[in-house]
Amino acid sequence: MIVRFAHIAGSDNDVPVLALVVDGRAHPLDSLVDDAPSQLGELIDRGEAELARIAAAPVDADSPSAVPLDRARLASAVLRPPQVIAVGLNYTAHSSELNLATDAAPTLFSLWPNSLSGHDATTSWPASLTSQVDYEAELGVIIGTAAKDVTEAEALDHVFGYTVVNDITARDIQYSEAQWSRCKSFDGFTPTGPVVVTADEIPDPQALRIRTVLDGDVMQDAGTDLMVRGVATLVARLSRSTTLLPGTLISTGSPGGAGYSRDPQVFLTDGATVTVSIDAIGELTTHCRVLGDASDEDAPGTTHA
Repeated sequence: MIVRFAHIAGSDNDVPVLALVVDGRAHPLDSLVDDAPSQLGELIDRGEAELARIAAAPVDADSPSAVPLDRARLASAVLRPPQVIAVGLNYTAHSSELNLATDAAPTLFSLWPNSLSGHDATTSWPASLTSQVDYEAELGVIIGTAAKDVTEAEALDHVFGYTVVNDITARDIQYSEAQWSRCKSFDGFTPTGPVVVTADEIPDPQALRIRTVLDGDVMQDAGTDLMVRGVATLVARLSRSTTLLPGTLISTGSPGGAGYSRDPQVFLTDGATVTVSIDAIGELTTHCRVLGDASDEDAPGTTHA
């Protein structure tokens, strides 16, 4: 069964609701079935029978409740995950360009939930905090069933689906601190979406093309086969030390082509638009806004999902 989901909202004040995406139109689940899950995490918690029930629901393409996906206001493809785990240095080219070594074990850190935002959102940050904001195209993996001490052969059976992630990073902060969570967890620094596709739509997560386009220029263009550790390996290794709970989002690392490593360097600037795309999933666009100037130490940062 091939199914796609998105979180849509009518306005800034509306609570996002889960929608089934069919032929480019988002159908709120509560318009398709009774007692519908309101968010992706709730759907995952209900299990395979609930997914099957929703996938089998009749869909009216002309339903007044349906919204064209390209006109919908989208929230993060994953809302309130129990954990957001990021994997660093998982492509050799990216490790080399940042002058960082790929270790024998995965480089792991957490992303804070306030950083999640959706497709076509505007992410802003104060110029007083950072002047080196970079993009990172990544494949996002959503856990479907709890995984503890699973083998690589079993690992993909625990994956619910996949999404696109832009792991936005304040490089100047990254290189000035011993940990990476803060530099990647400003409000809105983890856009995801536009949709989550179920795992059966992507039988091989190591056979996808991943790209970043910044203001019309291609900055990253690679294949997920270049990961140092593939999705199955990451899930298996992570599950040795911790139970991966349903709904957990794993961001699997970025290929080469980061702006920090370019000569001259390229960073996200006020008014920039960056789009990350992955085959079979879609295109995730983020608009950038820089607030204040470098001397304004009190400039706040806000994000509109």
